[in-house]
Amino acid sequence: MFKKKKPRPEGMESFDTLVGKSSVIHGRMTVHDSLRIDGKVFGNLEPADKYPCSIAVGPSGVVTGNIHCNKAYIAGKVIGNIFAKELIVLSDCAVVHGDISAEAFTIASGAVIEGTMLQANRKVRNPQSNQLRSTISSSSVTSIQN
Repeated sequence: MFKKKKPRPEGMESFDTLVGKSSVIHGRMTVHDSLRIDGKVFGNLEPADKYPCSIAVGPSGVVTGNIHCNKAYIAGKVIGNIFAKELIVLSDCAVVHGDISAEAFTIASGAVIEGTMLQANRKVRNPQSNQLRSTISSSSVTSIQN
């Protein structure tokens, strides 16, 4: 009668809040756990009370505002800055007009970034002392498509 839930593959995110394709939200949103946006959001997205949160912008999603989170998965359009503590993933159809900052990035061929990319808290090994140290590196990225 009742089926057991299938275990999720390792690394697969689940999202507890969804902004549907036909939804339009104006104003700041605080996120407790996870949020997927397939509609439009005009306002900043940030974690509630420093909870770790994941935010995904689907292919039809548009965010006009800054995103603060632990992990960001972008397949739509973001007009604003993205600040992720851990990871930013940009799919081949992602468009970002703003700066992005995270420890790690996965950027697919075809993604468009118009802004600065900052990799923070990256651990690198000092060749002379063979010790790990944190670094911050920055690069300006502009992608032009014909």
